[in-house]
Amino acid sequence: MPLPDFDTGVGWSFGLEIDKVEIKQIQEVDGLKLEVDSIELKHNTDKGLYINKMLPGRKKAGELTLTRGVTSDTSWQTWIQQVFEGNMPMARRGGQVNIYDYMGKGVMAFKFTNGWAKSIEYGSMKAGDTSVLTEKLTIAHEGLEPAPPSS
Repeated sequence: MPLPDFDTGVGWSFGLEIDKVEIKQIQEVDGLKLEVDSIELKHNTDKGLYINKMLPGRKKAGELTLTRGVTSDTSWQTWIQQVFEGNMPMARRGGQVNIYDYMGKGVMAFKFTNGWAKSIEYGSMKAGDTSVLTEKLTIAHEGLEPAPPSS
């Protein structure tokens, strides 16, 4: 039985792949934004009337932020170390954020190109606190676009 209209994608059912490798235990993805520059064209018509027109420009690059609980996995630290060392051919990676429906079927995806680890930020630590320590990775990329969903 198919789901009713507008009842397919849920904000808590998503996955992340980087270079076709699924990244596990992601708590949050932020920065899914498709955007182009805007160009303002100011000119006069043949009748001398002033016109202010907005035109689309180039596709913008952006940033994605991924949050997960701290584990023994050091792949994010290894990735940013490649950037620190200037090894950009190894540091630049492609990836995709997949969004799933209630049944785990892919309904939407966003692909990024030439992403590299820009920063890693750790959550605050406080004596007596009972929350999970998190690490937040910011990926700078050269473009985000819709992609076919993974199944």
